[in-house]
Amino acid sequence: MKIFFIFSLLATSYVFALWKYGGMDNSVATKWNSLFEYERKALDLAKDKRVLEAQISDLKYQIAELQSKNKFLSAQMKQGTNEGSAAKRSIASIPKTSASDLVSFEVYKWTPDKLLAIGEKELHHKNYEKSAQFYNELINRYPKHELVSDRVLFGAGVAAFETGKRYDWTEKHLDKLVKAYPKSEFYRGAKLWLALAQYNQGEHQKFLSTVEEFRLKYRNTEEWKILSRYYEDISYKIKN
Repeated sequence: MKIFFIFSLLATSYVFALWKYGGMDNSVATKWNSLFEYERKALDLAKDKRVLEAQISDLKYQIAELQSKNKFLSAQMKQGTNEGSAAKRSIASIPKTSASDLVSFEVYKWTPDKLLAIGEKELHHKNYEKSAQFYNELINRYPKHELVSDRVLFGAGVAAFETGKRYDWTEKHLDKLVKAYPKSEFYRGAKLWLALAQYNQGEHQKFLSTVEEFRLKYRNTEEWKILSRYYEDISYKIKN
């Protein structure tokens, strides 16, 4: 867009100069200016379209969440109209969830696409615990679903790591990624986060094994710069 703006500015100046010094008549100059004005408007509309699409995506997520909550509340109200023992049995049949369970799958019966949408959204907003739980639920409930890709496994691993406590989830998701997708664009990043998760869990031998590939193949990468200090520290402790 910046390149187009510079080009447009230069072209407009050129057209104006031609018109001013007799190299172009008014009608041609007007057509040139109209053309660039249309192009400018087209770019502005494209930008507005992207903003609107992002807002629509966010609204769809909110609608999906509200629909799920509405179904649950409707079920509660319907059960509340029953009397006596029938009402008690209905209330007792409502699944109980832990306060730490942010997914409540047995209540909302999330579909794979909604689990993924919420997982990605919460990761974007740095709500790592909620993101990690939704990603984890997706991968555990629908392990063979087409949505469970290398990108999803990577997002799940990062979200779990950033909670500061779910390193076992990180290890599970990223170990699956590096084994199933050795040519993935997320491969090196997955190896990095996987190694750090192993380090934080005190799994030093696993850590060294994971990082050894970087030491041999990727010494000029940013990932190695991060891992090297951990590698040297663990190597020293084990040897001594």
